[in-house]
Amino acid sequence: MSSLAPENTLAAFRLCADHGVRWFEFDCDVLADGTVVVIHDATLDRTTDHKGEVHALTLADLDDVDAGSWFDPRFAGEPVPTLRQVVDLMNEAGLDANLELKHTRGVPGGPLLAGVARELERLHPDRQLLVSSFDPLLLAGFRRLAPHWPLACLYEHHRFTGIWRSVASLLGAVAIHPGDLGLEAGHVRQFTDAGLAVNVWTVNSVDRAAELFGWGVGAVFTDVAQDFPPEWREARQLPLP
Repeated sequence: MSSLAPENTLAAFRLCADHGVRWFEFDCDVLADGTVVVIHDATLDRTTDHKGEVHALTLADLDDVDAGSWFDPRFAGEPVPTLRQVVDLMNEAGLDANLELKHTRGVPGGPLLAGVARELERLHPDRQLLVSSFDPLLLAGFRRLAPHWPLACLYEHHRFTGIWRSVASLLGAVAIHPGDLGLEAGHVRQFTDAGLAVNVWTVNSVDRAAELFGWGVGAVFTDVAQDFPPEWREARQLPLP
């Protein structure tokens, strides 16, 4: 719902429930003190009123960070959420999610993986969650820590090479998440023939989404879920093979 509220905030996730959207997507990174937070970028610069590298901060450093005003003054004071807060919201609102593991070059991934695995233990067993990343090493590390969570491999168009099949197989991934740019029906056919669910990012056109579904795509990531038909928004289970 990031067309209606600032991305990766509790305000945006609550709007999913308000609009009958069952699934949402969010990004996770880790602070210097091991706290897992929900933010897309490696720095605060773009989506808050502060600057600085996320991995160099502690939770206390975020006390006065405003993650909402850049989007609209109505969201002034919106915090950078922790993964714990998002898990609580999922449990309370009956929401399911795709969690993307972010990776900052040069920063060890162990604390992020350990923190995510720890917080997800609090997720209600009725909730559904898919863990994705562009980084197969992060996914492999997470698989070792928490093998019961299903994994998805993220790809951009220029990385649609033959290696995706081997990577998905080695990871035991259940889904592939290709970018919409440059995606063709033949790509989708290859993915589904390999036994993978296909969920495409980022699709902000209802007509394009309908075309993708016709090709065999199971779900799309979008900023404008409120514009999609109710039957798409209300999907109770992510299509998996």
